[in-house]
Amino acid sequence: MGDKLHDSSVLVVGLGRFGSALALALDRLGHEVLAVDGNMERVQEYSGLLTHVVQSDATNESALRQIGAPDIDVAVVAIGNDIAKSVLATGALIDVGVKQVWAKAITAAHGRILERIGANHVVFPEAEVGERVAHLITGKMMDFIEFDDGFAIVKTRAPVESHGRTLGETQLRKKYGVTIVGVKSHGEDFVYAQPSTTVHRGDVLIVAGRTEQVEKFAGVT
Repeated sequence: MGDKLHDSSVLVVGLGRFGSALALALDRLGHEVLAVDGNMERVQEYSGLLTHVVQSDATNESALRQIGAPDIDVAVVAIGNDIAKSVLATGALIDVGVKQVWAKAITAAHGRILERIGANHVVFPEAEVGERVAHLITGKMMDFIEFDDGFAIVKTRAPVESHGRTLGETQLRKKYGVTIVGVKSHGEDFVYAQPSTTVHRGDVLIVAGRTEQVEKFAGVT
C-alpha cells in the first residue's frame, strides 16, 4: 500500500462471515480498515465496500510487510475453518511486530494454541458478534451489547467533561441523548445513577440508548 495507515487502522485477515462483519462494523465506526484475503472473489466483493482490500498470503511475513502490517497496531485473524492458516497468520503478524493480535478460534484446543504462540486476545465468535468485537478492540468501550431494535448498553470510561461534576450538572442525557444507568468508582460499589451522583476521573459508566448515540458518547474523551 502506498499510504501509511493512521493510528486507528485495523488489519482484518479473512473476509468470511465473521471477518466481513467485523471489517464493515469497524469501517462504519470510522476506523481505517485494511482487509486481506487469499480469495480474489472475496477481495473483489468487498473492494467496493471497504477502502483497502487486498489479496495476499497473511501467513507470509514478506507479504505482510509489503502491505504495511508492521505499521498497524491492531490486527484480527478472522480465518475460517483452516486452523493451520489461522495459527501461521497469527504467528506471522506477531513476528512482524503488530502490537495487538486478536484471533478467532474454532475450538478450545485451537484457542489454546493461539494463546501459546502469543495472541493477545482469542475470541470464539459467531458472525453477529463482529459488531461487538469491533467496538471492544478500538478501546473506546469496555463492553457493548446491542439489541435487535437498535438499542445498546455499553460500559465505558467517564468523559473528561463529567469529571468532578454531578450528572445533573453535566446534562449528558440532554447533550448526547443517552441514559446513564449507573456509575462504578474504583474500590466502590456500583451505584444507580441519580442527578446528584458525582462522577470522578477513572469512573466507569453504564450507558444505554440508541446504538448511534452510545457510540458517539463512548467516542468522547
